[in-house]
Amino acid sequence: MKKEILRFSDVTYIYHTKRDETTAAEGLSFTVKEGEFVSFIGPSGCGKTTLLSLAAGLLSPTSGLVTRSGSCGYMLQKDELFPWRTIEKNIRLPLEIKKQDTPENRMRALGLAEKYGLKEFLQSYPSQLSGGMRQRAALIRTLATDPDLLLLDEPFSALDYQTRLNVTEDVASIIRGEGKTAVLITHDISEAISLSDRILVLTARPARVAHEHRVDLTEKDPLKRRKEAGFSLWFDRLWKELNG
Repeated sequence: MKKEILRFSDVTYIYHTKRDETTAAEGLSFTVKEGEFVSFIGPSGCGKTTLLSLAAGLLSPTSGLVTRSGSCGYMLQKDELFPWRTIEKNIRLPLEIKKQDTPENRMRALGLAEKYGLKEFLQSYPSQLSGGMRQRAALIRTLATDPDLLLLDEPFSALDYQTRLNVTEDVASIIRGEGKTAVLITHDISEAISLSDRILVLTARPARVAHEHRVDLTEKDPLKRRKEAGFSLWFDRLWKELNG
């Protein structure tokens, strides 16, 4: 039986300002198990990023409980690579921050970079890499500390469509190749279908889980999955749930 990595139990989060309060999430309950790739889709402004912040422990719920087994890594919309550091030094940054930059951990992180096509770029600077290669470097940096859970905050949204398809394929290959558990928030229905084992559809703010689906397509490769006969049926179903 697979271990439970993340659980939200009746979680509500309220933002307070000097003038008023806003309920961003209300009664959120779900689980994510080891090795799963779970995506959340929902209307713009529904509280998807708040969900990730709660999962990461950056925010504490107003009520309810968030439990997480092990450590997590957070991948943002932009790669946020430091332009004055080489790719190697960018990848090692989390190890330095957490005081884990040992020869063993360094070798593991750089081994991932070599395994996934960054060997020739380790001494390059971010400005010398394409957008797709930068995102690959950002993912390897996120994996450097060997987190149990990856939190992906629309990591492909800043890329053009063609690059986005290629990077989606790269990221899926790396995450599955390393056996990682991942939670993705995205506004892109096709992206969610192409990547996920399960998809949770959120309501407009305050975010609640309106629908939950296990994607029954056979292909694991995102590009091949997009060509499956059932892909368009999944798209239509989710589109109706989001816009119904």
